[in-house]
Amino acid sequence: MRQDPKSLRLVPLALMATGLLLSGCSGFNVSMPSFGGGGDTPPPPPATASAMPSKYAPEEMVGRWGFTSYQKEADRARTINTARGLCRSPYVIAKGPSGGIMMHLADERQPTELRLKGTAEGRNYIGPDGPAAVPQDREIVSFDGRVLVTRYVDPDAANRYGNMVYVRCAPKA
Repeated sequence: MRQDPKSLRLVPLALMATGLLLSGCSGFNVSMPSFGGGGDTPPPPPATASAMPSKYAPEEMVGRWGFTSYQKEADRARTINTARGLCRSPYVIAKGPSGGIMMHLADERQPTELRLKGTAEGRNYIGPDGPAAVPQDREIVSFDGRVLVTRYVDPDAANRYGNMVYVRCAPKA
């Protein structure tokens, strides 16, 4: 059976119209892209309560770290071993001037003072002042005092940077 080309063009329009109608009825806010020129701004992140204290202290993060990353969970052990060997040129996490830690945000050349933040669900994050789990934050996936694994909340940054592995370097002799 052959479809009429005109009717095939109407299917995407009908789906979009249905989605808009349903979103209006349910009170769910759907952001549609603007087709106008310039000035497009992304929708603001959902409002969250202010950050709770993290279960980790800044002092636990300060130090010299071998640093690398992985995308696939199967590469985790190999990546941790690789990070151990990168202490010749360590990533340094310093104490910030107002009690945070100095680390880089995604795509930033200069380190910024970041905070350790927690959530009611027990998750922990590293990011700028403000609520936890915002796009600029990275979630602490695991930390045992020697190996720290983090991942950006922002899906684009998480895709580009992967799971970031920090392995504590031995003290200088």
